[in-house]
Amino acid sequence: MFLTISTTGTHERPATDLGFLLHKHPGKTQAFSTSYGTAHVLYPEATPERCTAALLLEVDPVALVRRGKGKNKGRGGAPDAALAQYVNDRPYAASSLLAVALSAVFSSALRGVCAARPERAAQPLPLRVEVPALPAHGGAELVRALFGPLGWTVAVTPVPLDVRFPEWGDSRYVQLVLEAPEETLTLGEALRHLYVLLPVLDDAKHYWVSPDEVDKLLRAGEGWLADHPEQELITSRYLARRGSLTREAKERLELVRLADADDTDVEEIDNAVDEGTAPTAPTDSNAQPVPLAERRREAILAALTEAGACRVLDLGCGQGQLVQALLKDVRFTEIVGVDVSMRALTVASRRLDLDRMGERQAGRVTLMQGSLAYTDKRLKGYDAAVLSEVVEHLDLARLPALEYAVFGSARPRTVLVTTPNVEYNVRWESLPAGHVRHADHRFEWTREEFRAWAHEVAERHGYGVEFVPVGDEDPEVGPPTQMAVFTQADKNDRTGKNDRISKKKEEQAA
Repeated sequence: MFLTISTTGTHERPATDLGFLLHKHPGKTQAFSTSYGTAHVLYPEATPERCTAALLLEVDPVALVRRGKGKNKGRGGAPDAALAQYVNDRPYAASSLLAVALSAVFSSALRGVCAARPERAAQPLPLRVEVPALPAHGGAELVRALFGPLGWTVAVTPVPLDVRFPEWGDSRYVQLVLEAPEETLTLGEALRHLYVLLPVLDDAKHYWVSPDEVDKLLRAGEGWLADHPEQELITSRYLARRGSLTREAKERLELVRLADADDTDVEEIDNAVDEGTAPTAPTDSNAQPVPLAERRREAILAALTEAGACRVLDLGCGQGQLVQALLKDVRFTEIVGVDVSMRALTVASRRLDLDRMGERQAGRVTLMQGSLAYTDKRLKGYDAAVLSEVVEHLDLARLPALEYAVFGSARPRTVLVTTPNVEYNVRWESLPAGHVRHADHRFEWTREEFRAWAHEVAERHGYGVEFVPVGDEDPEVGPPTQMAVFTQADKNDRTGKNDRISKKKEEQAA
């Protein structure tokens, strides 16, 4: 099996720079041992105007059988695996064998590293890749669907079963020609595309797929896989359809996509922020202090019960404390926890013991990854949504996006928002003056600022709003936590009857 990589150039930028980029001299023929045979690198042509490098892999069929024993024999353990040890396409058709050889022989080029020509390694090149025999499980359309979105012009020619008998039709193999004009792809990007997609099209691996394959996939897929329209198929096939590994890869790719969209680092998004646990003062001299986080949950449960909510979204569910509390009340028939952090969702899953939960109980709860800064059709149609200690973790510039995603797109009947009351911070003896309660808080509002924001949101989206203190209310600085209860206003009264009632109550209280 073999493939060729060609490029063109000028006397100022000669095509023979391909030899520097691949770290293989155009004037030599070189051989490299691999686990399943010998890889040869040669240059059929090498001029300043045009240069072609060929990778030829000679497969040792005996080594393939011996090393593959008990693993993925022949075509991945098919019913005819015993015969497939002797009659198969492995020495001829591009597969994971060629992908592994590509990685081993051109490892520096795959990483985009070239000490001799670093500027050329970072520059896009006019490239042409030819693969004479490629198994295309999915047909020519799948080949185009995989390579087309990556900047390649794709030419796929089916290989007939036998040219002497055209009535037999085409085989499952195709001849593939990929072309990328200058200023489209670097050599490193092209090699990474081939490294991932050749075994995907073959739909088989010649070795056992272990957990470290997820890291290999994400490294090779950096910059293109997260947004590829066929990401799910690529991930599943590359990881040999191992469900746990595929889920892990998809979750990590989603974090990459969200980080790119927010122009931030994955670590900053996947921060698994825990809830605060500072206690409020006891209600009387004999009472034990009740953690503020617990009192928030009690207030939220009371508000949801009063609203008659059965299907509830916990947006920014963190490590699942509120989801756990909701599950204990049978009135809540469907509970969905949403968080951008996979680490937080993993902790929540362990906290809820989802793997051992009974079928009926497990049917009530769902944990899913998502960003509250983007609309999500999965969140529509619920009775209530809770944003408990969430808004203060966002930059103020991102709040309008969250507002629209929740109130404008998802539009649950009831929305509960809790957030710290910054005025109360002076009552925390352990909190230095001028500091927020958590290092990840981007802001903390006064009661007036929170109410102004809530009224504006309610008016824009057709909700009424009331305010509920959470924790012991100090006569001077108010409660430690403030909660807004948004309720959809009557469609015939867009000004919001509930909003007017709320304002009236505020005036009476004042």
